[in-house]
Order: sequence, then C-alpha cells, then structure tokens
Amino acid sequence: MNNDTVGPKSDDDFGAEPSGSNTIPPRGPEREPKRTVTLSGGRRTALAITGTALVVGGFVAWLGYTAYEAKDNLEAARDHAQSAKSALLAGDTGVAESTAAEADRNASAAYDNTHSLPWNIAAAIPVIGSPFDTTRQMTEVVQGLTRDVLDPAVTVGTSLAPTELVQPGGRLALAPLREAEPKLAETAIAAELLSSQAQEVRESKYLGRVNDARAELQSQTSELATLLTNTATAARIAPAMLGTDGPRNYFIGFQTNAEARGTGGLLGGYGIVRVDNGAARVDTLSPNSELTLDNQPIDLGPDFNQLYGNSRPTTDSRNSNLSSHFPYAAQIWQSLWSQESGGEMVDGAIATDPIALSYILEAVGPIKMPDGESVTADNVVELTESTAYARFPSDNKARKQYLQTIAARVVEKMTGNIKSPSALLEALGKGVSEGRIAVWSSHPDEQSVLADTVLGHAIPDDAAPYAGVVINNQAGNKLDYYLTREIDYTAQTCTGDTRKTTVTVRLTNNAPDADLTEYVSGIVDNAGRLPKGTNVAAVTLLATTGANLDAVSVGGQISFAVNGTEQGHPAFMTRAVIPRGQTVELKFDLTEPTAEGEARVPVQPLVDEPKITVDVPTC
Repeated sequence: MNNDTVGPKSDDDFGAEPSGSNTIPPRGPEREPKRTVTLSGGRRTALAITGTALVVGGFVAWLGYTAYEAKDNLEAARDHAQSAKSALLAGDTGVAESTAAEADRNASAAYDNTHSLPWNIAAAIPVIGSPFDTTRQMTEVVQGLTRDVLDPAVTVGTSLAPTELVQPGGRLALAPLREAEPKLAETAIAAELLSSQAQEVRESKYLGRVNDARAELQSQTSELATLLTNTATAARIAPAMLGTDGPRNYFIGFQTNAEARGTGGLLGGYGIVRVDNGAARVDTLSPNSELTLDNQPIDLGPDFNQLYGNSRPTTDSRNSNLSSHFPYAAQIWQSLWSQESGGEMVDGAIATDPIALSYILEAVGPIKMPDGESVTADNVVELTESTAYARFPSDNKARKQYLQTIAARVVEKMTGNIKSPSALLEALGKGVSEGRIAVWSSHPDEQSVLADTVLGHAIPDDAAPYAGVVINNQAGNKLDYYLTREIDYTAQTCTGDTRKTTVTVRLTNNAPDADLTEYVSGIVDNAGRLPKGTNVAAVTLLATTGANLDAVSVGGQISFAVNGTEQGHPAFMTRAVIPRGQTVELKFDLTEPTAEGEARVPVQPLVDEPKITVDVPTC
C-alpha cells in the first residue's frame, strides 16, 4: 500500500516519534514575534524635561503656598500680639489671654511653615536660599517671643494693668508689683536672649522686603527687651522706694532748661515728695531763692573738684547740676536740704522739666490757674520758659510764684482721679526715655540698680566709644530756649590699637529779633561787651575712656580746652560765643582707643531735639 494514500491514521500518524528516535520533532504553531519599541534620543530628552518640570513645578508651588501661609501666620501673630498688649493696658484679662494664645498658635504655624521639607531644601541652596534662611531664623525668634515672653508677660501683666496699678487718688498698688517681680525678671531675661538672637539673624542677599522685616524684628525685639527689663527693674525696687516697707521722702527739682545745665536746666524750684505705701504728696514747694548760699560743701572727689570746684556747685544751688552725672546733683540737693531743714535727710532725689510736664498734661488734661488761665500740654513749655519772663520782666518773686503754682497744680492733678492711667504711665515713660525725669536713691542697693538705667541719668563707666556733649549756660540768661544743636561723631576703621575720631558740634542761636527782656537776653558780668541776645556756653566733651585731644576749634579758630576726668572719661571743656541768628561750629579732633562696642551719643535734655549723626564702625 502506498504511504501517500489518504485514509484513517493512528496516533503515530500525527508525528509521534517512536522511542529512541533521533529525528527532530516538528515545531508547533508559530507565534508572532514581540516588537521592541526604541525611542529616539530627542523623545527621551523631552520626557525627562517634562518629568523634571512637573517635579520642579510642584516643588515651587508647594514652596510658594508655604511662603504665603508663613507670611499670613507671621502677620497674624504680630496683630494678635498687639491686641494682647492693648488688652493688657486696658485691664481686659480675658482678651489678653485669648489673643496671646492666638499669637502663639500663629507663630508656631509660621515656624512649621518655614521648617518644612521644601523650605529646608530651598534654604540650603547657596545665594538663592538666602531669604528662605533669613525668614526661617526670624520665625524662630517670633515663636520664642510668643511662647517665652508674651504668654508669661500676660500671666503676670493682667495684675499690673495701669487700671489696676494706679488706684484712685494716684495711689499705686505695690503688692502685685512686688509679687510679679520674679516672673518679670525671668521674662526679661528671655526677651534679652531673643533680642540677641534677632540681632544675629543673617541678612538676605537679594530680597529687600525680607531685610526690611528683619530690621523691624530686630528693632521691636530690642525695644521689647528694654521695656521688660525696665518693668522688672521697677518691680524690684519701686515697692520699697514708694513706701511699702515704710515712709520715704524725696527732693524734687524743677529744672528750667531755658538756662542750660548738665542735667538739663537751672534748678528753678524744688519741693519735698513724701510717699507712704504707694500714696504720694508734695509739700514745701519753694523757688531756688529759698536755698541759701552759705551752706557747708560736700566732697564729691578730686575729679569733680577739678572740673567744677571754682563754681562752688556744692553750696550754690544755681550751679548744683553743672555735671551731667545726675547722682552728683542729687547728692548736692540732699546736702542742701539737710542744712536748710535742720537735719532731714531725704531718701533720694528726682528731677523733671517743663517738657516732661507737658507730656503729663497731655495725659491728665489741662490745669486751671487762680485767675482762670488754662495751662495745657501745648502751652506749658512756652509759658514757663518764655512767656513768664515777659509777663514778669522785673518781678522775679511774682514770676517764681507763678511757676511754683503751675508745678503744684500739675502734681495735684497727677495725684487725683486719673481718667487714663495707661496714658499717664506712657507720659512718664516718655519723659524718662528722654532723660527729662531722673531719679537717685540714697540707699546703695537701689542706686546700684538705678545707675544702670536711663532713669539714673548716670555717666557710664565702661570703655565703649562715647561722645557726651554737655552745655552749661555762662551768660546767666535764658537764651537756651532758642538754642538748637547738631552733633556728629565720626571715626576711622577698627584697624590698629587707636584711631582718629572727630566730634563736631554746631550750636545755633535762634533768638528772635524782637526785644527780649534783660533777664532773658542780657549777659551777667559782660566784660567782653557782647551785644544783647548773645548766647555764651561752656561746652564739654566727655570722650571715650583713654582718648586724647589732638585739637579743638571754635568757629574755625584753634581754641583752648580745660582738661579733666569724669567717671573715667576724659573731659575737654571750651567756650563758645554764639551771636543772635548765627551758628557756631566746634570741632574736637581726638585719638581714641579702638574700643569694642557700639558708639553712644547721649542727649542732654534741653528744649530742642538735636540732630545726631554717628558714623563710627563697631569694633
């Protein structure tokens, strides 16, 4: 049979190979081969760019959203903190606590925003990340302020609200202040540390808005630290000084800065303040003429005697405050009163002036004189330092009585029912900050604290750069009401142990052409036949410790200077004659040690607001 014949087949017929066969079995049905897609280089690059763009875009969007949230949270924290402060001043405990909590919540949220993953990545990028790094550091300070300063300040501050602290009749509630002292001290330390941290926040390399916020934060934290430090200081010493532990008495001097003296102005009048458990009263208000000139002197040391001894400052009240170091004047006033009163030793001394009185009148309202005249914040300075001399041209006794009445009625107003205690405290604080209110205590532990505050009005004894310009009227007139000042302090770089510095003082006599009384514009002992209206000033520069005077000029002419020392600072005193309507320039050329620290130019509290320029590198 032919094998090609078609017919039924067995299983073997379908290709099953017999066992042991070495032939290759036939393949099964063939499958379609897999296709491999190969991308060109251009398409691969496009996909990579697209993916990267999506990642970067998402990162930027996330970062932008985080920045927007951080900004909102920081602004909310600031607003809530301000609300907490306002509520504290108003004595609204509930609102103060709730807004302080909100401020802390927003500050913490801002901290989280600026410590997130995208922010940390961005901040680590050189140059580009600078503003992110700066903002991150700022939120750390803000969170510390709300958590370590604001919250505890609110806790103790609610009992120290002006409405609680100042009781009817002007009495101060001292017990809460004393109880709050430990917490206030702790809070003040925290504020100082955060202020230092704020000063170290790195500047943004290219974003001005961030730097503006940085500067504002640095300024605000510095002010806050100062405020809390002063509050803690007050809590530490005020209760005892205001009679919690027994009655106290103080000499109060009313200074007339129309005739300049080192601490402000001539001692025109005085009184004795008696305090007991927070309540104060003033008695023995008298003009300076009631202090005799034949008292026994006191010894304030050889440096003081060398500079001021010829003017008999410790026996003549008119020259009692030639030095700008208020503790000297205070000790002299204590001595003078002890001798005048028959032995009463005051516990301290206070100084103030008409400009500080104007701040107080702005807070408590005007006073009425016996003849119905209204004395207000707007006219009290002109009335006491100008108008009174024209009103009483030849009757000094009547003029002094008029000024004494003004002072008495202001004090009476302060110790009455105060409508806005917070406004009064702010007014007093403004006077203190400008050196127009100064305090000295005869108790050494209290004075050691006061001396380090602006309230103490003391010359610092450290070595940091310093240029204290002090003016004392030498004409015996009242032309310093019309005096304006400009002071420039410049120095070379910090290289070397010493550097050249210059202190330039410009004094302008703005006395009007209109006739002024002889008492206002005349010159006592006018041996030089100077015309009426001429201002004559002894100008003293208290320089950096260790400084040497190379030259001094007045009006462009080389001049002579008396040398001395005060509180460790070299003192250089010269004389300036300033004709009516003219400006005289004094220039002190110095060689000073290249001392560490920020340069300071303290402002003598006269009538004007001097223009101060400091160009001294901090070493």
